[in-house]
Amino acid sequence: MTRADMSVVPEKAAHPSFSEALVVWTRIALLSFGGPAGQIAVMHRILVEEKRWVGEQRFLHALNFCMLLPGPEAQQLAIYIGWLLHRTLGGIVAGVLFVLPGAVAIMALSIVYALYGNVDLVSALFFGLKAAVLAIVLQAVMRIGRRALTNSLLAGIAALSFVGIFVFGLPFPLIIVLAAIMGFAGSRSGLPGFGPGGGHGAGGKTVVADAETALGEAMPDHARPNLAWSLRISVVFLALWIGPTIALLFLLKGGSVFIDIALFFSQMAVVTFGGAYAVLAYVAQEAVGGYGWLEPGEMLDGLGMAETTPGPLIMVTQFVGFMAAYRDPAGLSPLLAGTFGGLLTTWVTFAPCFLWIFLGAPYVERLRENRHIGAALNAITAAVVGVVLNLAIWFALHVLFAETIVYDNYGLALTLPVIDSVNLSAGILVAGTLLAVFRFRLGMGKVLVGAALAGVMLQYLGLT
Repeated sequence: MTRADMSVVPEKAAHPSFSEALVVWTRIALLSFGGPAGQIAVMHRILVEEKRWVGEQRFLHALNFCMLLPGPEAQQLAIYIGWLLHRTLGGIVAGVLFVLPGAVAIMALSIVYALYGNVDLVSALFFGLKAAVLAIVLQAVMRIGRRALTNSLLAGIAALSFVGIFVFGLPFPLIIVLAAIMGFAGSRSGLPGFGPGGGHGAGGKTVVADAETALGEAMPDHARPNLAWSLRISVVFLALWIGPTIALLFLLKGGSVFIDIALFFSQMAVVTFGGAYAVLAYVAQEAVGGYGWLEPGEMLDGLGMAETTPGPLIMVTQFVGFMAAYRDPAGLSPLLAGTFGGLLTTWVTFAPCFLWIFLGAPYVERLRENRHIGAALNAITAAVVGVVLNLAIWFALHVLFAETIVYDNYGLALTLPVIDSVNLSAGILVAGTLLAVFRFRLGMGKVLVGAALAGVMLQYLGLT
């Protein structure tokens, strides 16, 4: 081998100090715009390519595990890597910092919305944001689809998932469980279409070997399975998660909106798989159609807030909890009730994420090469494509039409538009944002600002 043929082996990155990690996790939290796809890309760029704290394979293995869990996979990925780097405290800090900027921002915007949401200027801003949100959700369908649907079998799962939820109204958790079973069984039977490895690229082209990183290839001592530690950590975080709900059940025996919030979002934290976009279909269905906490347009307003602020997109649930309690304050002032309702929602939504990671990660670290789990993951991600497409169509119907009807005969559960109620101004805005996103490939920030300003202009011209 000549000197020209020899490649330079990069030095192994130094293990970061806790203070250095604190700065980096804060930076990631403030840059985590654009939903889970954007947040995962930011973490990959900083943690893998820039800092080389973890390698490509370990990063993807952690992401694969988080995709199998209920709840926001981007925050769970931050907890996982924070735990690998600096034990339990590192995971707690990484997970809390990841949601803190978004929680503060959404709370401030919820208060403004509740107090001034009917003011023309605020209404116009959110009218424009709805069009941008629709384009962003459609973009998410394209991104996930390109990564996940690598063969006809996975494309078929996505199609069945869409038909199941859009046409027949099947519960989202049932769709995810069926997809996982199909993937696992397909892998066990040797079907090549269910092989592991597709669909979870983090977006970077640079491949960083685990051996070149601060963590290296070996399993850290604290990451080895320890039954006693797992039991202790489970008890602590289970108490932190369900403790407030149990307290409310005892204190408010007559029932209240706070109990409804705590129970619903605790249930959501257990049964919602597949990332924020997929979860929102379930939340929107129950919060709008089940509990009547919001109107469909208000759900879109909340999603617009979450898209324009850092942190997990599922932080929109804090807006839902805020508005639910604001409108049913149970003897408190509306703002105080709304603030408590929003914080309670955030607590029961994100607290179980720490439990899932700390309980499962030590055992998952031993399953890096398990192809059957990888196949189940691929099938779940394919099903999520169909669910997200359902969400995009649901949003489109409520952005473009003032009225919809539900056709529920013969076992169907179709939501159809009332054609006469079409909003032409919304259609123009949607067309413009779709061109900006897909034709001119403008960044999310530019699209959101442009759509909001366009909404104000249409309001000024009297066209909304």
